[in-house]
Amino acid sequence: MAGDLTEQIYWYVARKTSLRKRTLLILILAFGTTISASGAARAQTSPNSGTATAADTSVPQPPTSAPASESATSDDRGLLGDIELYYTAPLRWTAGDWAWFGGALVAIGASHHFDSQVRTHFTQNLKPGQTINSDGIQDIIPTVAVLGVTWGYSYWIGDPNGERESWAMLEAAGLSTVTAYAFKFIARREGPDQTDDPNEWFKSGGRSFPSDYATAAFAVGAVLAESGNDDYRWVRRFLGYGLGIATSYLRLEHNAHWLSDTVAGAALGISTAYFTMGRTYRKDDGTGLAVEPVPGGAILTYRINLP
Repeated sequence: MAGDLTEQIYWYVARKTSLRKRTLLILILAFGTTISASGAARAQTSPNSGTATAADTSVPQPPTSAPASESATSDDRGLLGDIELYYTAPLRWTAGDWAWFGGALVAIGASHHFDSQVRTHFTQNLKPGQTINSDGIQDIIPTVAVLGVTWGYSYWIGDPNGERESWAMLEAAGLSTVTAYAFKFIARREGPDQTDDPNEWFKSGGRSFPSDYATAAFAVGAVLAESGNDDYRWVRRFLGYGLGIATSYLRLEHNAHWLSDTVAGAALGISTAYFTMGRTYRKDDGTGLAVEPVPGGAILTYRINLP
């Protein structure tokens, strides 16, 4: 049912808009579907729903959580513990996490219908034998700049929250990019610069699915969008998700990826960002509600640092 509704929306967009606007709208709709699915999953899995404090609401819950004993052990191991939890997370997925995964698959599948159409739009004016420079370095510069400016400014003013945010960005980008390359190796999909058929999978030299640049951009952008306080939340979300959408559009314009490659990258980047934010901010020793296990049950505690 969800897949049919999504496809109907996409087809309506295709009939009612120009080609260039159509591509941007499809990107926004597809990424909106993945973000909405992520929100539904977090709403189902968040242990503090309806009871979060003001300090808690500025930090989103990760799609996947680990048992308390396992998390404590992983904290002691730092990055290695996060890597272990990240790559074993499917073993602990709840119904909400599977809802996120299903919504992402719906968005990827729906966008796949427009792969050829989007490629044709960006290549229709090419002369025989002419190619488009993929401009890979140029397309990744905005993502690197956002990460660098966030870390540099927070370090300059001595803001530990900013440094923690930049670390979440770096970890999200690293984990999601490594995962994207693993999927590339498995899928071996030929890109639009190699073939005009979007269904060329498991081919020697294929490296298109998912888009690693879109993955990294959305990983960094989602951390920027959803971390920090709520004073300028709309600005953060505009810049953060705008970074991912703009990077994905550039990859399409430069004929480096299919539309569904970028949507898959968005899903991977956003989900990884929520994982790293959950791990980074969960390690905070600041004020907040927590559930502590006790013999025969659990108690709700409130923690605050006194001066």
